[in-house]
Amino acid sequence: MEFQGIIDSYLVQSSNPHPHYIYIFPSPLISFQRTQQHFQTYQNFKAALVTLHSMKFQRMFSFSAQTDFCGRRCVWVNGPVIVGAGPSGLAVSACLKEQCIPFVVIERADCIASLWQKRTYDRLKLHLPKKFCQLPNLPFPEDYPEYPTKKQFIAYLENYAQKFDIKPQFNECVQSAKYDEACKLWRVVTASTSGSETEYICQMLVVATGENAEGVVPEIDGLEEFSGEVIHAKDYKSGQKYTGKKVLVVGCGNSGMEVSLDLSNHNAKPSMVVRSSVHVLPREIMGKSTFDLAMMLMKWLPLWLVDMLLLMLTWFILGNIQKYGIKRPSLGPLELKNHHGKTPVLDIGALEKIRSGEIKVVPGIKRFSYNSVELVNGETLDIDSVVLATGYRSNVPFWLQETEFFAKNGFPKTPFPNGWKGKRGLYASGFTRRGLAGASADAVKISQDIGKVWNEEFNHKKKKLHILRRCISTF
Repeated sequence: MEFQGIIDSYLVQSSNPHPHYIYIFPSPLISFQRTQQHFQTYQNFKAALVTLHSMKFQRMFSFSAQTDFCGRRCVWVNGPVIVGAGPSGLAVSACLKEQCIPFVVIERADCIASLWQKRTYDRLKLHLPKKFCQLPNLPFPEDYPEYPTKKQFIAYLENYAQKFDIKPQFNECVQSAKYDEACKLWRVVTASTSGSETEYICQMLVVATGENAEGVVPEIDGLEEFSGEVIHAKDYKSGQKYTGKKVLVVGCGNSGMEVSLDLSNHNAKPSMVVRSSVHVLPREIMGKSTFDLAMMLMKWLPLWLVDMLLLMLTWFILGNIQKYGIKRPSLGPLELKNHHGKTPVLDIGALEKIRSGEIKVVPGIKRFSYNSVELVNGETLDIDSVVLATGYRSNVPFWLQETEFFAKNGFPKTPFPNGWKGKRGLYASGFTRRGLAGASADAVKISQDIGKVWNEEFNHKKKKLHILRRCISTF
């Protein structure tokens, strides 16, 4: 009765209308009648409550009506918090769901896979065959083409979330995530679009915001003086509105090549800036996916030899592309990907447009002026618009207050294939620079490790529990 009296007392205090209280959820956000499952004995649980009470909840919880927390509500999470509802976050969620482990997914946008839904161009298709892009426990529909379209992939992800009953907390942007050494817990603070703040308290944190959370906008001399439209590739949708216009595409990766191709198909006049060397490979070789062929060869041959074979076959199919201003790196495409994370371009028609002159290849930029750009070779181009296909970056350093596992560039310091797990219950999904296949592999490893912790450390077993009289729920 003493135990129940303490809990009931806190729940009564938390029922006031002030937002300074902990939200008690039946699942997956923990309710107090289930809290015993996270402590091996009743005595440990009671001791923890007394400890928290002696701390007056100054750092974790507040059940009073005072404003010492800036009006922030606190939520104790029964299981891991997953930051990001893109393919990486969905994959981890589904794998945890299969093990009946509760979790909470936090997503800053108002939908799943916001990068795919809101920040990709209309003509986008998966660059790799669908068998390399499916998430765990759900293959693509058989009637999908080998390279699903953007709409088809989004439909697949929405079906994935529905099948595994994944319901993220939308419109909540993580402001900070920090491990509290005193309490041995993660504290994740979010801000909603309405301005309210929530602090999630958990023992495990899964970072699934991905490699491409934010677009990279480089500093280019004179760009602010340019009078025409300047957008990042994430905001480009279609070349339809650029018909007849001179468009400078800055960047020659997969996005730069495909944006230039799309502009040309809509009768625009694209010029593509190729500043550094890049590997351009055919998407298919003799009717077989280049990626699939490479994976098959790597089972039998060393990496350097596979690279040599791929480059020989590419030369026979695409010819010498250096004469068009596109230089190849000294390292082979697979070696470059492994060591530096730089993805080769898979050609889907841009090279043909380059050969015909419909896409002009130009060297690096010296500076912009009012309606033109000066190149490093002294040439000046009159242009109407600029599309920055200058890549993406991780946003982890902006909110995760941790430097042991994650580097300043927002990627795990530990090299592949061990960069999915840190210390103190910290995990990373989708940072392998190996696309959707890498994210799926991470999800399986993470869920298995969490399942092991869940079953062994927390001794999470089914048992009958006394039901307390009061429970507050917002779901």
